Amino acid sequence: MPSTARAPSGYRKGEETRARILDAALVEFGLGGYAAATTRQIADRAEVNLPALTYYFGGKEGLYLACAQTIVAGYRDGVGHVALDVTRALGQADMTPAEAAALLRRLMAALAHFLLSAGEASHRTLFVQREIASPGPAFEILYAELWRPGIAMAAELIARVRGGGCDEDEARLRAVMMISSLTGLVEGRDIVARAIGDPDQLDAVVAILNDQIDAMVRPA
Repeated sequence: MPSTARAPSGYRKGEETRARILDAALVEFGLGGYAAATTRQIADRAEVNLPALTYYFGGKEGLYLACAQTIVAGYRDGVGHVALDVTRALGQADMTPAEAAALLRRLMAALAHFLLSAGEASHRTLFVQREIASPGPAFEILYAELWRPGIAMAAELIARVRGGGCDEDEARLRAVMMISSLTGLVEGRDIVARAIGDPDQLDAVVAILNDQIDAMVRPA
């Protein structure tokens, strides 16, 4: 009986330690990249000893890849339910441009909240920025699990919003430009803050995206 009583507390403590290591690793890998970040720096930032990194992640590479998987998991938590609705709806051949526009607004709003919300988003952003600037194995995980399916989904919606008024290449380009406008706000947060005074205008960003989507709908 005594050991079972202690197990939940120990489990929670283990999960908290693992999460703290991941947060620290996202920052250190984001600041210096995989090659420059050291396990000592990560352990010091997480306030754990070096063996804890090996215990939870098997070493530096395992921790690095776990960071990418953590970002993917966060994306699925924040955007996954909308993406599932979009996937189901795209199976309907009779979707109208207005219906496609409504789904695209939902998808882009969910993505904006995932990318621009405060808190742990800043840690994710550091890591993603580094992978974009200097791609490593984590880049392939992020591309396969996030960027490629996200672009494909947005592009198909855009094509339907346009009522067949653009080909596949144009739809994908429009999708990339729309998604890049959000990542650009994240990456250029300091510039945005100086230009408009407040970089954290999530509602305004979503409203502007909605305007852009509505402008795509061709008159019947």
